[in-house]
Amino acid sequence: MAPPLTYIPANDRGLAYGDGVFETLRLSASGAPLRALHKERMRQGAARLSIPFDGETFDRYLDALIEETVEGANGASSAAAQQSGVAKIILTRGSGGRGYAAPAAMSPRWITQRFPFVSRPARQRDDGLALGLCREPVADLPSLAGLKHLNRLDQVLAQQQVSAAGWDEGMLLDQRGRPLELTSMNLFFRFANELFTPDLRSAGVAGVARAWCLQHASSHGVTCRQQNVSLSRLREADEVFACNSVAGILPVRKLALWQWPVGKLARSLQREFDALFV
Repeated sequence: MAPPLTYIPANDRGLAYGDGVFETLRLSASGAPLRALHKERMRQGAARLSIPFDGETFDRYLDALIEETVEGANGASSAAAQQSGVAKIILTRGSGGRGYAAPAAMSPRWITQRFPFVSRPARQRDDGLALGLCREPVADLPSLAGLKHLNRLDQVLAQQQVSAAGWDEGMLLDQRGRPLELTSMNLFFRFANELFTPDLRSAGVAGVARAWCLQHASSHGVTCRQQNVSLSRLREADEVFACNSVAGILPVRKLALWQWPVGKLARSLQREFDALFV
């Protein structure tokens, strides 16, 4: 197995065109609890972009990141640091010449990184996120909808607005003005015994934590629906929460002047998700 890249060649198509996919995995003492979901999403994303995907290579690189020794502040290996972290695995189409057409013979490139895990502030986890409404809607592009591809300019622009305004996250709308996702998280909203998450067949990122929530929420007595609702209806929700595979499950407490209580479903799913990484 080739060592992880410390630089990207200037002619890499991931750099030039965003021609690739990536996964960001939270690690624990036992490995990568959501490994299978991440691996399958990368496989599906690569297939839709017609990039060859080798599952054994994915596993080898991820195992290397899990086993990587993290140096503590005193220069010695830190066992605690090794028990948690965040792995990022990027797969690009590889190098190519000038122009959009891919080379006939592809040599996909793997790029890996490991970061320390930093939990969201206790205020966000316990009391919930304060959201603002982002100016620009997400463009409809069904051929790329759901993918964790390398072109994330919608999120880059949204995060600039979030940072300037001091919000915890920004809410992104679809082209019809309906809630789609947050800057870096997927959305859920409960009305009585029905749990909704936006339909992402036209736009948005289908997160791994979103998939986990859809698998587990029904055990709490709710019916799960992937369906878009109007922004005005969101105001009437009994609870709203958000998720991603690194931050976990976070309640949403407000959007501008609208407010929601921290719900029992969000709190229960948060505990169950957190238990995966103990």
